[in-house]
Amino acid sequence: MSTGGTGAQNYDEFADESKITRIIEANPTSMLAVEMPDRTPEARAAGLDFTAALPAAVERLSALQETGRFAPASQVVVAYRISGDDGHTAYGLFCMVDTDEISTSAEEPGRVIRNEDVFIEKVRQRAALNERLGHLLSPVLLVQNAKVEELQAALTEACAGPPAVTDVDPQGRRHEIWPVPAGPQQDRLCELAGGGELIVADGNHRSLAAQVGGLPRFLAVVTTPESVTIQPYHRLLNRMPITGGELADALTRRGATVTTVSGPLDTPAEPGVVHLYTEGTTYAVRLPEGTGTVVDRLDHARVEAVVFREVLAMDAGDPRITYVGGDYPPGWLAEQVDSGGAVAAVLIAPVSVEDFIFVNLERLKLPRKSTWFTPKARAGLVLADLR
Repeated sequence: MSTGGTGAQNYDEFADESKITRIIEANPTSMLAVEMPDRTPEARAAGLDFTAALPAAVERLSALQETGRFAPASQVVVAYRISGDDGHTAYGLFCMVDTDEISTSAEEPGRVIRNEDVFIEKVRQRAALNERLGHLLSPVLLVQNAKVEELQAALTEACAGPPAVTDVDPQGRRHEIWPVPAGPQQDRLCELAGGGELIVADGNHRSLAAQVGGLPRFLAVVTTPESVTIQPYHRLLNRMPITGGELADALTRRGATVTTVSGPLDTPAEPGVVHLYTEGTTYAVRLPEGTGTVVDRLDHARVEAVVFREVLAMDAGDPRITYVGGDYPPGWLAEQVDSGGAVAAVLIAPVSVEDFIFVNLERLKLPRKSTWFTPKARAGLVLADLR
């Protein structure tokens, strides 16, 4: 467990990876420097890629342990509370979950449901990091869908008294942890956390990396639907083969209803319409409805199918596409386009928690980067030693 100063945003929370280097420079004990060793100032200066920078990650983690930034904690689970000025309080439980419980289809047994596409290169990097470090640094966020009221109450009770560690994230939210030793309270928390299906809300790459690496267990935070919300997940096009005006015309020819919108760029108020910002103009785009499953009708799936594949001939994993989570406001995306850092922004209304749970329980697969859950579990608060 951290003794303080090691908390970090997860590596996949950044639309602009240069920001990672600046954060590490200002916070050298942050776990971000271990998770993204190729983004440390030293690695950037030496021109190291992820693989070449792994030895430095091992050295940095060892140094943090040797200088007392982490304290051993055996046979514990860890209650977790996140609170902010918005009045919302989230609860979770750091614990280890059996990897063979992961299920990616209705035919595959297991209580941990993972149904979102991934970027395989990121999975390989996570697996390599796990192997070299012998530790898991950041948890997979799992949403419990069975004994939710009982789990929420038990977690609230476990987060009593002074926390062992408090960490504050860039949004001003307080992340606090309480170790729960072996005994009746721990048994009850584990019983409730494992008492039903667990849906992967954040950490699809991390959970698959544990499987790829042959790990028997992975580090998780189990939470409840009451504790999480889903923010928008947008897309920036850094380059595209046609102009913004040509894109709008091409969408119209494919059956979309395209109208210009005045005022500042904003997230669509409700699903069914996406906002396209390019060349100083905002368009409200109602894409033709998809056929097939409920997933095929989601805005994220329609953007992938119509905007990317049909019009721009891009795969969703094309490096010209940057996925931008809900911590970045619409104004930031507009600035990227206006400054020439990108040529277009596509803003998509968030998926509801209810739709997310329904899609997963139906064992359907969401398009990659469809859900930006908040609040995010911090990396570097609790580590799992695999040795």
